[in-house]
Amino acid sequence: MNPIDIIEAEKVFAVLRMQDADKVKNIINALYTGGIRVIEIVIETPETVKVIENITKLENRPMIMAGGIITQRQAQIAIDSGADVVVSPVFQMNLVRLCKSQKIPLIMTATTPNEAYSAWMARTQLIKISPANPMGGAEYIEDILRPMKFLNVIAAGSIKPDDIISYLSAGAKAVGIGRAFYKDADLSEITKRAKIACEKVKNFISKV
Repeated sequence: MNPIDIIEAEKVFAVLRMQDADKVKNIINALYTGGIRVIEIVIETPETVKVIENITKLENRPMIMAGGIITQRQAQIAIDSGADVVVSPVFQMNLVRLCKSQKIPLIMTATTPNEAYSAWMARTQLIKISPANPMGGAEYIEDILRPMKFLNVIAAGSIKPDDIISYLSAGAKAVGIGRAFYKDADLSEITKRAKIACEKVKNFISKV
């Protein structure tokens, strides 16, 4: 499977935004133990890049998406670190050209229907709708897709595990969970939350 197919098959991914490299690694291990196979790491420091380098060298590992990428230089650093996918919080044609030349998938973020359509016109395979929850939640995803069913979107932004099924039912190909996975939780609790999320997805798939 290519990375985009893996994201759509897994249907849930984690989003980690923090500067403590050791904490990131520990949380990744806890999430992976709980069944999460796709993780977006927002690059904020050189230490975060090293985490991606270390994780992507492992034989048994989650697929890593490098998030927070705005410039071509950031994208190249992410690609060189071994990231499987580049995720940008903006629509940026320079990133489209770079990732195409490097043959690595690019996910661009959109907030409005117009931005989502522009990303689709640029042949973005997956469009990340964020922040989804503040914009109206699963209903907002439905509103975007109603006139543009051809869009392939994933949802992220203040989403809780309990909301996964509503987003998938609304048409999102996958759902990103951030702090709800690890806020106020030790590693065993993070693994427990991951298992619950994966079980929800498994039950959803079985009913489709």
